[in-house]
Amino acid sequence: MWDPGFAHIAAEPGLLRGYHRTFCIYSSRYRGTVAEPGLVLGLDPGGACKGIVYRISAAEKAAALEALWQREMRRGVYLPRLLPVATPNGRRIALAFVANRIHKGYAGRVAVDDAARIIAMCCGERGPNVDYLVHTLRHLDALGVHDHHLHQLLARVRACAKGAGH
Repeated sequence: MWDPGFAHIAAEPGLLRGYHRTFCIYSSRYRGTVAEPGLVLGLDPGGACKGIVYRISAAEKAAALEALWQREMRRGVYLPRLLPVATPNGRRIALAFVANRIHKGYAGRVAVDDAARIIAMCCGERGPNVDYLVHTLRHLDALGVHDHHLHQLLARVRACAKGAGH
């Protein structure tokens, strides 16, 4: 959400029912390495997720889809889905990338302490794994979305880093 990577003409808050945001995807490039994979967020079945719905102009649609496919679909760890999202301006059908539970990059349900340890120590091409969590939380907080689980995870990540002498 905080780095969409494509031009858009509008953005509005949205509520996706049936999926929740969780650290369930291994990252062996952007936030970790092959030897030490980090964790990134995915949409996993169950619950609900507050986020942003971006509207793209017709002229920018092909470029936006190309950028999204290059970033999200290279490994096949996400499945593209058109899903109904509730917004302040009514129901929208939005493209979302949900976790592919049969992909080897799917981490599944990771215990909070295990996720914190991974996020505290991993780093990839786009920087430390913890930066990804911090940027996500800053963006959610700015939107007025308080994600208790992610805040709890960040507290555990910081405790891990402190315990490791960082």
